[in-house]
Amino acid sequence: MDFGIRGKRAAVAAASAGLGLASAQALAAEGVRVALCGRDSARLDEAVRSITDAGGDAVGIAGDLSTAAGGGRFVADAIDALGGVDILVPNAGGPPAGGFGSIDLELYGPAIEQNLLSTVAMCAAAVPAMREQGWGRVVAITSISVRQPIEGLILSNTARAGTTGFLKTLALEVAGDGVTVNSVQPGSHATDRLRSIHGGDLTEAARQIPTREVGRPEDFGWVVAFLCSDQARFITGAAIPVDGGAHRGLQ
Repeated sequence: MDFGIRGKRAAVAAASAGLGLASAQALAAEGVRVALCGRDSARLDEAVRSITDAGGDAVGIAGDLSTAAGGGRFVADAIDALGGVDILVPNAGGPPAGGFGSIDLELYGPAIEQNLLSTVAMCAAAVPAMREQGWGRVVAITSISVRQPIEGLILSNTARAGTTGFLKTLALEVAGDGVTVNSVQPGSHATDRLRSIHGGDLTEAARQIPTREVGRPEDFGWVVAFLCSDQARFITGAAIPVDGGAHRGLQ
């Protein structure tokens, strides 16, 4: 299937590895020019090479997305590098783990800035031009914890829920301008982060998923790419779980 986005320009945040990189690779495979952001220059260069070696068009932008200023700066740099941004994939690492009893109040502010305000800043930098041109896609990578809070991750549960509320509100505001805004909620995928959490053995993680396997990053990336497609133009304001059925709720 041709997604109809060849020649579009995408800014993909936190894309030097994991699900961000998988999303950038899927978009590049559809002929999208992609700007990737990451903090580690060596990993970022490797990520860019993984795309260009496959025939894609990619540029790396080193930056820290843990602040609103960093998020806005990345999009501004992507616009400079690509000549504009038609597709935005907000994404950021998770804040420290812990529960109500172990997380101090002062940690909530940085978590909210990293997982909510950085997304707001990226959208503020990219969406106005999308509205003006009458076409745009925002597909944010959040977490399944938005639907089903994960024990021991109170900061992420709180901040990402706020992000989902922001994205839904934005979607309603820009829907008439040809801009769609959605989020994708990953469950357990075979990323380096998940392997480190489980000591390299994902067997137990797979047992907890109805499909009996953890997700492949590339499968997640194709969901992101599809939501950027012309075929997905009637999907907006959605928060879509990609978790192998791990979330049991009806909504």
